Amino acid sequence: MSSNCYCGRPISFEECCKPLIEGKQKASSAEDLMRSRYSAFATGAADYLVKTTHNSTRKFHKKEDILDWSQSNQWIKLEVLATTTNTVTFKAYYLDSSLKAQIHYEKSTFIFENDNWFYVDGEF
Repeated sequence: MSSNCYCGRPISFEECCKPLIEGKQKASSAEDLMRSRYSAFATGAADYLVKTTHNSTRKFHKKEDILDWSQSNQWIKLEVLATTTNTVTFKAYYLDSSLKAQIHYEKSTFIFENDNWFYVDGEF
């Protein structure tokens, strides 16, 4: 399949974010991790979302809540607005459970630790 990845990159999900979500590759940057996390929301990969959340904030991100939010929305598009080494500002477009169009705006903070990128938190 040659359609774009959920994260918006012009390559297939199988070549882009799926290897990260399945643990076959590591994210090479905060942006790569953020894009793969968006794809994980779009595909309901809650274990990956928990695993890639930093230990310091993981207690605030329960797997059941992540899975519920992931599955109750229809993920439409990701728009990356700005990146630095440790932050990614983005808009995630989705339809909520009542099919109302929504935009999630966030400036996410990431940390590189033990040879892996982790999501720490986000400002809305």
